[in-house]
Amino acid sequence: MLDALRRARHGLSRVELSERTGLSAQSISNIVRRLAERGLVGEAPPPPGPYGRGRPPAPLRLEPGGRFAVGVHIDPTVTSVALVDLTASVVASRRTVAASATSPAELADAIAAAVAEVTGSVDPQRVLGAGIATPGPVDTAAGAVLGAPLLPGWDRVELRELVREATGLPVVMHKDTAAAALGELWQDPDPADFVFLYLGTGIGAGFVVDGELLPGSTGNAGEIGHLTVPGGGSCHCGQPGCVGPATAPRTMVAEGATAGVLEPLPPGASDREVDAALTRLCAAAATDPAARAVLERSATSLARAAVTLCNALDVGAVVAGGPVWSRTAPVVLPILRDVVAATTEARRVHEVTVRGSVLGDDAAVVGAGCLMLEHAFSARPSTLLI
Repeated sequence: MLDALRRARHGLSRVELSERTGLSAQSISNIVRRLAERGLVGEAPPPPGPYGRGRPPAPLRLEPGGRFAVGVHIDPTVTSVALVDLTASVVASRRTVAASATSPAELADAIAAAVAEVTGSVDPQRVLGAGIATPGPVDTAAGAVLGAPLLPGWDRVELRELVREATGLPVVMHKDTAAAALGELWQDPDPADFVFLYLGTGIGAGFVVDGELLPGSTGNAGEIGHLTVPGGGSCHCGQPGCVGPATAPRTMVAEGATAGVLEPLPPGASDREVDAALTRLCAAAATDPAARAVLERSATSLARAAVTLCNALDVGAVVAGGPVWSRTAPVVLPILRDVVAATTEARRVHEVTVRGSVLGDDAAVVGAGCLMLEHAFSARPSTLLI
């Protein structure tokens, strides 16, 4: 029932709940009463009139403050922490030290301090726990990060346990790309089939089919950086033409310097320095053709990768988000739309829409909170806690 209500933006009547769940009217009444007593379900405002015979019953909806979850997004450039309510709306958020600038143990302590700040105004008994979105690859069973390419030195870091010990909260962990796709699904369950393109310090993808996240057999689906595309770059894997290097902020900043748009960065520049330079490049692209050309080359490679994923999965939409998205979207989004519309194989059967995430740059941190909400309230028996 909670899952059905979560997927209905404007609430559901008891009759609609019975139809969607297959439960009897008596069972619905009993369960609704118990959920209401726990503060999880309440009545939504009735739909506007005019009415026929009598006023219709008020639909049921999730109570936003019934429970809360903490989301933690770990990126080489920034670590974000947010408290989300039962509808996955952000209640409070903080940013803390970047993962690439500190040790895993120190980062866990910084996360704990940020968690204390964002949860300080709510009843701690209503906080379900924390979800962590981290670069992959990951060992989801052990809660470990396994040698993330963009986090040097992070070789089998048992991050879930570090954060659990530092915060005292139950913790679940998943890849940042999967978390971002899940967050989008919680915000907007329609369309039910989409590819989420995650643009951060690196590139990845999350996949949703029939309204369900596809994590892969070990939780590592979405490592698309090694897809070969026209205009792709040289890669540490040894294969030329990978989309990962072509769309990486460090590559775009280097190309901006070569084009004379940016001052060259010093050797060994930090991820934060690269991120700041990317911001300058994107701002220059509004008026400087050379800066715009750098973003256009990256966007074309990204669009070809998106088409490959659309053809493989036959999805109805491409959604883009992540820490880099809002800055690059003015140039990237039109190119994505044009290439996908013109070259997907199923375009004669159905349209493939392309849009930015409703969560924008916060897709992964909100999605991390949704990992815990999903863990607590999923209708799947393997994750059901209530």
